[in-house]
Amino acid sequence: MSEIKRTPLYPVYEKYGAKTIDFGGWELPVQFSSIKHEHEVTRTKAGLFDVSHMGEIIVKGPKSLEFLQKIVTNDVSKLTPKKAQYSLMCYENGGTVDDFLIYMLAENNYLIVVNAANTDKDYAWLEENNFYSQEELSIKNVSSEYVQLALQGPLAEEILQTVTETNLSEIKFFRFEDSVQFQSIEAGALVSRTGYTGEDGFEIYIDPANGCDLWDLLLEAGKEKGLEPIGLGARDTLRFEANLPLYGQEISKEITPIEAGLKFAVKVDKPMDFIGKEVLKEQIENGPARKIVGLEMIDKGIPRHGYEVYDGEDKVGFITSGTQSPTLQKNIGLALVQANSATLGTELVVQVRKRKLKAEVISKKFLNPNK
Repeated sequence: MSEIKRTPLYPVYEKYGAKTIDFGGWELPVQFSSIKHEHEVTRTKAGLFDVSHMGEIIVKGPKSLEFLQKIVTNDVSKLTPKKAQYSLMCYENGGTVDDFLIYMLAENNYLIVVNAANTDKDYAWLEENNFYSQEELSIKNVSSEYVQLALQGPLAEEILQTVTETNLSEIKFFRFEDSVQFQSIEAGALVSRTGYTGEDGFEIYIDPANGCDLWDLLLEAGKEKGLEPIGLGARDTLRFEANLPLYGQEISKEITPIEAGLKFAVKVDKPMDFIGKEVLKEQIENGPARKIVGLEMIDKGIPRHGYEVYDGEDKVGFITSGTQSPTLQKNIGLALVQANSATLGTELVVQVRKRKLKAEVISKKFLNPNK
């Protein structure tokens, strides 16, 4: 059995009362106080997350853009230095290898931030599809060289601005600055206006030796504004309410980006063909046979991951994610169902243990249904 991994911030968990769990081989905090409280704090004030388990891969060299264009679904040529982009990698059948952010650090130099459990798989996939010489292209797993903190919430910018002279208001959505300096912290950091909560905020990448000091500095700086440390439990409910996909649930080897509603990140008309393009193009043109939809429970019950979904007597899909929404105070879920059962207002049935409970198809934009 492989030894459980810990991030460089593990030493501060106990100080802040973390309850840890095994998350994909990592010992990480599921909560510091309670999931519902931490969820509300992030929605109304600000929360600080240790996401150092995420993987980082550098793709560099004169053929880096050409290589990425063949590998990922989005159009990497649209990036310029200090911009980030959401993208995915797919198998030939359209199934998803992973979803991630690409940061363009400089010309021919890209940082890819991947899901923790997929880091080794993603690195192997990139190497497997690298047909260039070492002089043309370099792919390096640099995950051990970064600590990643996420400061999220409506007060995130106000709090972070108190510890840096960099004008954070100039970092727009999906933009970043590198070599950002923080008070009393020796190393510079990459700071991007990105996140996984549906709130404004920043993701901060810094040398591991400075991780604990930065964590303490930020929590002290934000104390009067109500900043608190947040665990994986609230991170999941926050991303779910914001309809942000989780690998292994809304996207997977068996679920394509088009089925998951991520067409915006699939550019089938970009100049270069990419792995999985033909299947994804067909799904865009003719519509996928399955779709991820939002569900609101009519009967009392919570739709959990893996529960079967029926249209009348016919099994038409399954729940990918579901919970009682802390913000909306409703039992809602995301479900992958047959396209002919995906129309808004359709009444479906969720098999909750031994009971069949009624649910209605609603917009996946749970927080902003009219947008």
